[in-house]
Amino acid sequence: MSGPLSGWLILDKPRGMGSTQGVGAVKRVLRQNGYAKTKVGHGGTLDPLAEGVLPIALGEATKLAGRMLDASKIYEFTVQFGQETDTLDTEGPVIATSDVRPTLAQVEAMLPRFTGPIEQVPPAYSALKVDGQRAYDLARSGQAVELKSRSVTIHALTVRPEPVEGLHFSSEVKSRASTSSGRTELESITLEAHVSKGTYIRSLARDIAHALGTCGHVTYLRRIKAGPFHEAQAISLDKLEQTAKGAGLEHLLLPLEAGLDDIPALSLDQTSAQAVRQGRVLSGMPQSSGLYLAKLGCVPVALMEISDGTATVVRGFNCPDVAE
Repeated sequence: MSGPLSGWLILDKPRGMGSTQGVGAVKRVLRQNGYAKTKVGHGGTLDPLAEGVLPIALGEATKLAGRMLDASKIYEFTVQFGQETDTLDTEGPVIATSDVRPTLAQVEAMLPRFTGPIEQVPPAYSALKVDGQRAYDLARSGQAVELKSRSVTIHALTVRPEPVEGLHFSSEVKSRASTSSGRTELESITLEAHVSKGTYIRSLARDIAHALGTCGHVTYLRRIKAGPFHEAQAISLDKLEQTAKGAGLEHLLLPLEAGLDDIPALSLDQTSAQAVRQGRVLSGMPQSSGLYLAKLGCVPVALMEISDGTATVVRGFNCPDVAE
């Protein structure tokens, strides 16, 4: 086999698997199929009860995994009205109930209140730390957990359209006929949210239900986009294992720069590329100030910051030249 792989595998994480387990599964596939020892990490935690896009960074791409944590995400999620659980999803016991059910019109009228910058209290069952301990550990031990409100941004929040083929029950809007007014009341609804880092979808669902005069919890959660990576690029674990045994994972690997699709390229010649690899500063750069991906031909060399004509290395990449 050749040297360690570098790039991105976009895993379609199944429900019930943790993000760290996803990384472990990729490591196991690499090991079992004779690949060179490769550093592997993920670009953003996805709850075990959630499914969907989990970017897995390999080799030099792990140097960009931290940037992926800051990227915005898009989720689709189903809110079931009338019951709230302590975990705000299907895992925990019911702690509140309500007979109130909103109409579709009421939901649609409410969504603008949750679009844009909002304040949000994270779930007690979260990985945030309170006095050095994970909030979910404290909650599971029966202790009261009080987390501070945080500012997040909901870039877009919409009702999912009619069922999309292949998305099973997640796109359904379940309803019942109101005996008192003849209006159609919703038992549950599926929404799509484009959110900033730090946003908890379970908290968003809770707060929307409360604002509608009822309570609710998340019964389905799927991440359909993480930073530049979309679910159309995601592969199942089964496909990952089958491909590793056959054609090889190189055919599934997205290049390192796929995680930097919003950053312009900076072309280097051999001399300047050598200087950058040695960590030296480049002067007299005509480009405007900002972040750039410096490349020698098609080979990523470094992430560089240009300020007033001076380019400094933010993060260097140890990628072999094509000629090598």
